[in-house]
Amino acid sequence: MKSLLDFVPLIVFYYLYKTVSPTDTDHPLLRLIGTAGVDNNHILVATAGLIGSMIIVYGAMFVQQKFRLEKQQWFILLMTVVFGGVTLLLSDDYYIRLKAILINAGFAIALLASPLFFKDRQPAVQKLFGSVFLLSKAGWQRLNLAWAGLFALMAALHGFFAFVFMDGKYWGDFTAFGDMIVMFVFIITMLFVLRKHLNLKEQ
Repeated sequence: MKSLLDFVPLIVFYYLYKTVSPTDTDHPLLRLIGTAGVDNNHILVATAGLIGSMIIVYGAMFVQQKFRLEKQQWFILLMTVVFGGVTLLLSDDYYIRLKAILINAGFAIALLASPLFFKDRQPAVQKLFGSVFLLSKAGWQRLNLAWAGLFALMAALHGFFAFVFMDGKYWGDFTAFGDMIVMFVFIITMLFVLRKHLNLKEQ
């Protein structure tokens, strides 16, 4: 259920991004928040929808998870509200484009630094997949490095589609689907490469 809820803000964002005209300065959401741009109103409306839907969804998760959110959930929510809020305040979509870059870069850095924050010095990936794979210490370190590399790659891809490729024309499309596609390919590859190290007894 939680995994499905995670997609709701993304669906809201993409729907508004694709259906609102960039020059529509009279959209109800823009009137509600009292802002408008010149040719980026589809992004402003989508950003407002993203913030609103995330607050609702994460509020539901907060109740569902016995009045708590996980650290990564707080991080994503905070980054969305802050960068989305600045985007709406300044009517400048630069900041919402920057959000995904910083979120993925933050996860990459957190994974690299994770052994420093655990008494047993285990990387975060080992904490997550310890029951799935049987790996040596060096193996867990390499897998943790691979996941950090994945998030670093996604940060770079977000930057590429937001600011380099065709002046950001396909940024919204990559934001909606890029992470999922890259993550899916990575996970399938990881399972194939580590298939001989699966903890079949645990499964």
